[in-house]
Amino acid sequence: MSTAHRAPSAPPPPAVEGPRDASEPAPRPRNARRIAGLAVLLAAIAVLAVASVALGARAMDLGQVWAGLTDPGSDAYPVVTELRLPRTALGLAAGAALGLAGALMQAMTRNPLADPGLLGVNTGAAAAVVTAAYFLGFSSFTQTIGFAFAGAAVATVATYLIAGAATATPARLALAGAAVTAAGYAYVSAIQLMDAASLETMRFWSVGSLVNAHTAPILPVVILIGVASAVGILLARPLNALALGDATATGLGVDPRVLRVAGIAAITVLAGTATAVCGPIVFVGLVVPHVVRAFTGPDQNWVLPYSMLTGAAFLVLMDVIGRLAARPAEVQVGIVCAVVGGPFFISLVSRRKVARL
Repeated sequence: MSTAHRAPSAPPPPAVEGPRDASEPAPRPRNARRIAGLAVLLAAIAVLAVASVALGARAMDLGQVWAGLTDPGSDAYPVVTELRLPRTALGLAAGAALGLAGALMQAMTRNPLADPGLLGVNTGAAAAVVTAAYFLGFSSFTQTIGFAFAGAAVATVATYLIAGAATATPARLALAGAAVTAAGYAYVSAIQLMDAASLETMRFWSVGSLVNAHTAPILPVVILIGVASAVGILLARPLNALALGDATATGLGVDPRVLRVAGIAAITVLAGTATAVCGPIVFVGLVVPHVVRAFTGPDQNWVLPYSMLTGAAFLVLMDVIGRLAARPAEVQVGIVCAVVGGPFFISLVSRRKVARL
């Protein structure tokens, strides 16, 4: 008997790839680009740090900078080690803190216009500064820095409690922050109208500056910002889940209430420390996360570290520009950030290149 010939079986149809799940890792080429971007940022920070130490009212070449770092007998030594090096360190720390705090705030509230000031950080610090000046007669930087940090922390806690603490939602946090900010500025204005000394103290503090870096407690500032930054970076994965909504985040094992408490604590320490030492510096926490998301996308695992490094580079760059713009005097870094950050943010929004949260 002849064996029947079987027709060759047709190859199976190619599998159709569905949309990639948000929890899956990003494609390898994009991750490689992000890693390369981090390397570029670190190199830029190193260059800007050298420029911050070398440039100012008195320009120095690299040889003079090195002598100022290593030779106590050099004429450049007091300028480099006592003035410019602490100023550079403070600029890097404060910029990193503000950039990371802004990214955390925008992710937590799902509000692209949120910045640390939304929680009342700046208002609380300002209210504490004028209170110390009016009731206690304090006017120097070293006397008011502790009050500024305490005021920022109290205002942030008040905002959270007014929003409902455990039941706080992004919208309620924003409304509570606006209420605390309005009340705080009314108090500050009233004190300033009654007392000229408070007005003078507030005028110098509110401009935002790094000039007092040589008298600031740099090591405690760096430690506080470092610890809070580590906490903030660890919140990246829960924040990715929160972006899908509270109900979905809960289903994925994330408690939105615990996440918001941890996030607000990190933001309070980051923004409160930077504001207490430098005064309120605007636009860093608002603009930097938008620029970062345009490159990294919405994944908080990349947005948070990028925002921290970009904020550090941005603030030091603005400080260097301020020192060179009016030599031998200088323009305070808070003013330079407002002048540069405002139009830059308007340009980003008008061109619709701001990445969505």
